Amino acid sequence: TQVLRKSLQTGVVLSAGSFLVYEAHKLISGFAEVHASFKVEDVIEQADYLYGSGETEKLYRLLVQHKDSDDAELLWRLARSSRDLAQLGGTSAEEKKQLTYDSLEYAKKALEKNESNFAAHKWYGICLSDVGDYEGIKTKIGNAVIIKEHFQRAVELNPKDATTIHLIGVWCYSFAEMPWYQRKIAATLFATPPTSTFQEALRYFHMAEEADPNFYSKNLLFLGKTYLKLNNKKMALLWLSKAKEYPAQTEEDKQV
Repeated sequence: TQVLRKSLQTGVVLSAGSFLVYEAHKLISGFAEVHASFKVEDVIEQADYLYGSGETEKLYRLLVQHKDSDDAELLWRLARSSRDLAQLGGTSAEEKKQLTYDSLEYAKKALEKNESNFAAHKWYGICLSDVGDYEGIKTKIGNAVIIKEHFQRAVELNPKDATTIHLIGVWCYSFAEMPWYQRKIAATLFATPPTSTFQEALRYFHMAEEADPNFYSKNLLFLGKTYLKLNNKKMALLWLSKAKEYPAQTEEDKQV
């Protein structure tokens, strides 16, 4: 179930055959490092198995060997993997920063190779936002419109991807609660600064839940937080209770 949930979050659905193939592959080879002679499809299947198994470091070692690939499917997975590795507790601050910038480059290259790949748009938006954390609030706000455009394009290409819909909701929530000094910065960067409302954020969080019910603890949390912002404590309690009761399978779930 966890493997399928994580696969759905990335827009990747593995067949039952893929799981069986890689259960056998794991037993036979112990997940030896993939070599250049492997087909792209084989690398992707192994990568998706490792992702679903939570093998962050093994996945990165597998994919970084293909950083010069021209395949968008490999490249966006490498962007995601680099970001996931950056967020591990044992990653040093210097490594985290390097991996964050690397992930953006991989996502950018994935887009260049295939502009019609929804996941490339999704991860480019995520990674561009991450880089903004290092370059200051002015850059982060300046990139905000670009980020939202890539999320919206990802949803156009794959309307069923609940996590991208959720991310648009987070974007709307962030702009709805933006403090005054950040609004002043936005006003200097845009003729018409981007704005949003908690009602708009709520609509996207519900859309995400409709696309894939109970798919993500953080979507439940944001539904509760948004209802609190709208002073609807009854609905806030409902969604915050769901978030509290969500099975904590990842570190993020525990934080939620």
